[in-house]
Amino acid sequence: MTLEDFWTLIHRSAVETVGQDQRTEWLTARLARRPVSEIIEFELHLTAQRKRVDTRHMWGAAWNILQGWCSDDGFWYFQPWLVGLGHDAFERVAVHPDALADTHEVRRLAGRPSSEWTDDEWPEWESMNYIALNAYDRATGEEEGLEDALEARGLYRVCDASPEDERWDYDDIEQRRTRIPRLTELLGEHHPAT
Repeated sequence: MTLEDFWTLIHRSAVETVGQDQRTEWLTARLARRPVSEIIEFELHLTAQRKRVDTRHMWGAAWNILQGWCSDDGFWYFQPWLVGLGHDAFERVAVHPDALADTHEVRRLAGRPSSEWTDDEWPEWESMNYIALNAYDRATGEEEGLEDALEARGLYRVCDASPEDERWDYDDIEQRRTRIPRLTELLGEHHPAT
């Protein structure tokens, strides 16, 4: 599976389904019918794309979008949501997290308390973390087979965020204005009551 194949699957899952649960099942079912090597490659592509957005700069953008509710796990679930935006949007935001201000998915959340967001509006996609794992299990009947297959290659499944860039204070409005000015302007300096 090439990187282009990976992005084609992500795109088709958005076109052929509605909502994250359906997308997750669609991707899992499609992968389970492919050779085991492609399931492994899907996981490796997902990991490589996540690494590109596993930065504190992006974490600050996520924190702002999620109205201050972005823990370690929340950021880990935010990363596959970014992948789910599709290749073009992902490329833009991976380079400039502030470009999230231009996405329809973020613009529709602006000014609304998170308590009003539907499950499918939440900028998180936790279940994407398990697509390859579950597809491998379906394809082989081996419950932890993907992890064993990766380990045989000297690799392992990444299971948490670990940004290495400079820390900054996501609560500091001046830092937000400097680092993510368009998101700060779109979402406001203060978040609506949740």
